[in-house]
Amino acid sequence: MRLVLVGPPGAGKGTQAKFLAAHYQIPHISTGDIFRANLKAGTELGNKAKSYMDKGELVPDDVTNEMVRDRLNESDCANGFLLDGWPRNVVQAEVLRSIMLEKKTPLDAALEFSLANEIIIERLSSRLTCRACGAPAEAGATNCPACNAADLYQREDDKPEVIAKRLAVYEEQTAPIISFYRNEGLLISVAAEGAVADITKLAIAALSKNK
Repeated sequence: MRLVLVGPPGAGKGTQAKFLAAHYQIPHISTGDIFRANLKAGTELGNKAKSYMDKGELVPDDVTNEMVRDRLNESDCANGFLLDGWPRNVVQAEVLRSIMLEKKTPLDAALEFSLANEIIIERLSSRLTCRACGAPAEAGATNCPACNAADLYQREDDKPEVIAKRLAVYEEQTAPIISFYRNEGLLISVAAEGAVADITKLAIAALSKNK
């Protein structure tokens, strides 16, 4: 199974990615993990990325794209993969299409987790974060569910006005890839409201129908 996950921030992509990757026994690949691996290994691409990051600049798409290309060529991706957080725009989606053509292994689906903006804002703005270990905690919690620390706080980017801006950026920059994958005949949409396990079951059922 070769999957791309798409959807707005707060739709639960990261959580679902872990369950889906385990179900299909494929690697869960995020750009954050790829960056950390390249930086730690001191690869040529990692050093390129670091040169931009040290100046407080965004890493150019061509560097990120090459990191993804290298990652998809690793042996654990031979039987499939799940991409989470990339592609973020149509240009990157076209790069992925070219990589898949080179590998002669087409993408199976782009799985969209859809959720109304008002629910996303309510969900994210009620989220707390542990200052000790960084784990998320539900609204009303007094202790971290991961390390039991009592120092919970609301991150700046989880405040309603910041979330609204993040959603606006998503609509402008990332949402067009939904149309791209729809036109490619690869888009599968799943409602991301409800219990995590129920959403996972819906996603697996939808992917099974698409085979």
